[in-house]
Amino acid sequence: MTKVVLTGGCLCGAIRYQTSASPFAVDYCHCSKCRKHNGSIVVAWMDFKAEQVTWLQDKPTEYASSETGRRGFCNKCGSTLTYGDTRYRQYTTLTIASLDDANLVQPSYHIYLDDKVDWLEITDNCKRYAQGVS
Repeated sequence: MTKVVLTGGCLCGAIRYQTSASPFAVDYCHCSKCRKHNGSIVVAWMDFKAEQVTWLQDKPTEYASSETGRRGFCNKCGSTLTYGDTRYRQYTTLTIASLDDANLVQPSYHIYLDDKVDWLEITDNCKRYAQGVS
């Protein structure tokens, strides 16, 4: 993927961000926690080094969804924006849906397929993992 500056934010515009690089990993997550937090059966995420993401306007509020998982959202409109792990604060994971142009980034693999809803049929050529990727 070529280097491109990506911009995005929440639905109401209170939170805005910009990246200084392309994501190093892009995936679809099928875990039940992502489904519940996002209100969708699958969530598309993109991973960056933390220093590659600049918060231009406000920052997400974090919710501790597990012992180490932190899910970021806008405390005004509720938009899901980030996922983070307290053990790996050097990374920032953003939702592709929060991009101004979600067509600029495409996932290359699926994670937590053991948790996928049964009625969803996956027909793409992306790599597949039963659980997460270490």
